[in-house]
Amino acid sequence: MSSLKTNRILAGDTIAQLDSLPARSVDLIFADPPYNLQLGGELLRPNNKAVDGVDDAWDRFGEDPADSFASYDRFTRAWLQAARRVLKDEGSLWVIGSYHNIYRVGAILQDLGYWMLNDVVWTKTNPMPNFRGTRFTNAHETLIWCAKDSRARYTFNYEAMKALNDGLQMRSDWHLPLCTGPERLKDGGRKTHPTQKPEALLYRILLACSNPGDVVLDPFFGTGTTGAVAKKLGRRWIGIEREEAYISAAQARIDAVTTHEDVTLLATPNKRSEPRIPFGTVVERGLLSPGDLLWGGERRRWAARVRADGTLIASDHRGSIHQVGAAVQGLPACNGWTFWHFEAEGGLHQIDVLRQKIRSELH
Repeated sequence: MSSLKTNRILAGDTIAQLDSLPARSVDLIFADPPYNLQLGGELLRPNNKAVDGVDDAWDRFGEDPADSFASYDRFTRAWLQAARRVLKDEGSLWVIGSYHNIYRVGAILQDLGYWMLNDVVWTKTNPMPNFRGTRFTNAHETLIWCAKDSRARYTFNYEAMKALNDGLQMRSDWHLPLCTGPERLKDGGRKTHPTQKPEALLYRILLACSNPGDVVLDPFFGTGTTGAVAKKLGRRWIGIEREEAYISAAQARIDAVTTHEDVTLLATPNKRSEPRIPFGTVVERGLLSPGDLLWGGERRRWAARVRADGTLIASDHRGSIHQVGAAVQGLPACNGWTFWHFEAEGGLHQIDVLRQKIRSELH
């Protein structure tokens, strides 16, 4: 929407600021709300030094501990309703939490009509120990990814996630470290924010569920991790934050980020949206010729020759690259583009590189 101003931090109450935004104006929401940890007393390390944890007022709900859950539920329902209004019908929402709050958040999401797509477990490779030795180490947090409803055509960049994971489908268990080192913002030696999320976590979410130019909203902006990653990936962003110290730190951090000018480097093409190239086109263009020998697999176990009409012939099998590839292996199906290889420059190469060459010429 042209009326929507992006790349800015809105200072103030989350729900009030959400209500000020146009309806159906945001492509993706990432929310890291207060967890309502209900900590009881100071937590000490074995050397009696205090743990720099979450003891801020923004994480406490209800005057009476007995009302804490009800107060938190009211707050959660209110901001999720407000977020639903500004989310585009094809948008999606991510929310992260711990065992203290994520089950309550999940139930309210479903009550409000959101459609669950995945729960993702962020396994921390360097978690904080359980100093008292009375429980298991809390080594993970849970993220819920959901669409606006069951019919929503949400964004999921499957090919990008597969490429990020060395060609394998991305799983729902993510092993990433806590925010440490130079990435961790500090003020006078103390953490600027106790629960600053690592950029790697937001990088994966934004790459998966948004595209360059999309609007990403973070209603609990903190020190601006979402904004920093959004700017890096060529997305527009909006942050909502009420704490002035966090706003200042977030703005300075984002101002230091640069975006690459070539937008094509920030997006992974969806193979389904690419133009269809028949194998016959490869032959027509002269990239392969009738009679050329193709090898099945990288060990030359099977061989076939190219015919003038773009089909293959291998012993008793004739047909498309897919049909012959399946037949020689005794399989019901085969992706001929990746199964068959041609020889060039002393090595074997998938015939798919010839298809990609033609596609690149079409752009």
